[in-house]
Amino acid sequence: MTTLRIKSNMADVVLQTEGGSGGIVIDDDWPGYSLELFSYPAHYAGDLQCVVVPHGVIMDRTERLARDIMDDLGDHDIVVLCVLKGGYQFCADLVDKIKALSCNSDRTIPMRVHFIRLKSYLNDKSTEDLHILGAEDLSFLAGKNVLIVEGIIGTGKTLKALLKHVKAFHPKMIKVAGLLVKRVPRNTTSLPDYVGFEIPDRFVVGYALDYNEYFRDLNHICVISDSGKMKYKI
Repeated sequence: MTTLRIKSNMADVVLQTEGGSGGIVIDDDWPGYSLELFSYPAHYAGDLQCVVVPHGVIMDRTERLARDIMDDLGDHDIVVLCVLKGGYQFCADLVDKIKALSCNSDRTIPMRVHFIRLKSYLNDKSTEDLHILGAEDLSFLAGKNVLIVEGIIGTGKTLKALLKHVKAFHPKMIKVAGLLVKRVPRNTTSLPDYVGFEIPDRFVVGYALDYNEYFRDLNHICVISDSGKMKYKI
């Protein structure tokens, strides 16, 4: 697992190599980037606290994940299972990167994309009421190589339930790509096979991640402010 650790002191960067893709670890004391350094929609002025991951860094990391997936799964037919709604932008960019690599390599990955939706949040809290939409019949996954693409993984309960559901249809192989993994004390699952960033337990929005359907149109991944939570609370 290759891990890049970002600390509040940017001079203190630690690399850990253990094989695989462990992601970029953003420490709990990382204050993020000032909003003044980036462009973002004016209608979110006052609703954000800081930028955690700029859009350009997301794209660079996604390209590397695509390369890792190509190395592992090249020449295998795969079914990409995109978890909506928060995972749609990451999935679209990841698939684009894989397609670009397939066009410029001796190896290729034929892909089909299927969409499902998971819903378990009310405001900024995860609930026990998990809904899986579009996954009632996944019998076409039998004997297939499946890549689940998720935007963010928190406690792991949602992913664990989804994996159990998908395994019931007897796929040949299941891999998971998660753009963000939150460090939470109640995490109930292991890390995905492909991790973009490991982040502190803070509520983040942007890059298709939402708060009550707002902020999906934000390019960067940001921490929502308390005033933003109150403004869009339902």
